[in-house]
Amino acid sequence: MSQIIDPFNRKITYLRVSVTDHCNYRCHYCRDEDHQTHTKKSQVLTFEEIAKIVALFAELGVTKVRLTGGEPLLRKDILDLTKMLGEIPGLSDIPLSTNAHLLPSMALKLKNHGINRANISIDSLIPERFKEITRDGNLDTVIRGIDAAINSGMKPIKLNMVVMKGINDDEIESMIDFAINRGLDLRFIETMPIGLAGIEAIDRHYSEKNILDRIYSSYGDKLTVADSKQTDGPAKVLKIKGTNTSVGTISAVSNNFCSSCNRVRLTAKGELILCLGQKDSVSLRDAIRSGMNDDQVKRLILNAITKKPEKHFFDSVVDNISNRQMVEMGG
Repeated sequence: MSQIIDPFNRKITYLRVSVTDHCNYRCHYCRDEDHQTHTKKSQVLTFEEIAKIVALFAELGVTKVRLTGGEPLLRKDILDLTKMLGEIPGLSDIPLSTNAHLLPSMALKLKNHGINRANISIDSLIPERFKEITRDGNLDTVIRGIDAAINSGMKPIKLNMVVMKGINDDEIESMIDFAINRGLDLRFIETMPIGLAGIEAIDRHYSEKNILDRIYSSYGDKLTVADSKQTDGPAKVLKIKGTNTSVGTISAVSNNFCSSCNRVRLTAKGELILCLGQKDSVSLRDAIRSGMNDDQVKRLILNAITKKPEKHFFDSVVDNISNRQMVEMGG
C-alpha cells in the first residue's frame, strides 16, 4: 500500500478535517475581534467530497481523522458525515474537537455514530471570565456538554486549556482539580502567533516552563512521566498517581516538536494545509471538482507533501501566516 512520507522521512497518518469555519464562540486567540466568516455554501466541501478525500488519504495510509472547525457540531447533519467516515476502510480513529456547547444534546448520538473520543476546549472555570475569553460563551452549557460526553462513553476525553498570561494563568491548579474530579485528561496549550489574533497572543504567552513549574509545585510527589500513546500527539504527558488523569503541555513556541509531526490539515474549503506555520497549500476541492480521477488526486496529495517543511518558526517569525485565522484551519 502507498504511504505518505514527507521529505524528512516522517510518515503522515493523521488528517485533521475542518468541516466548517463558522464558530459560535469567538475566542481571543482563535480570531481577532473584527473577523467575520463569509464562507458561502458552494465554497465548502460537501460530505460526499470530504468522504471521498478522506478515503483517498486512507488508501495512502492515514488511519486517524479528527473532525474540527470552527465548531464542527454547527455543521448541519454532522452525524451523516461521521457515519460515512466510519465506513471507510483503514480508519481506526475518528475523534472530535469541540467547544462542547452543543454536546449536551449530541454526545450520545455522536458516540453511536462513530466518534470514539473528544478533545474539548475550556479555558476558564470562572463564568464571567469564560464569557470574556470566548466573547459570550456559556460555561454552564460547556460543563453540561463535558458531562454528556462522559456519560456517552467517549474515552478518552481530553480538556484543552490555552493558558494566557494575565488572563487565566491563575487557574492551572483549579483546572487540574476539575479534570481529576471527572477522571479526564488535560492539556495546557501555549498561545501561538497565528493570524492577527496571534499578535495579541504573543503578549499573553505563558511558557511551558512556567506551566510545568506550577504543576510540579502542586502535584510533584504524585507525578510520573507517562508512556506516550498514539493519542498524545505532541504533548508531553504526566500521570497523576491515584487518579485517572494525565496532564500534558503542548508547547509549539517554547519547544519545536516538529520532528515527530505526522499530520496535515484539510480546511472546510478543501485546502490541504501542510503546516500551521507555512503558507503553502493546495486545493483538493478544485481538484475533485475539476474531474480528476482518484489516482490523479492521490498524486496531487503526494506532490503537495514534498513541500511540507521541516519545522515551523513560531519562536522567531511572527508574521509568516498573518493572512490566516486559526478558526479557519481547525487548530
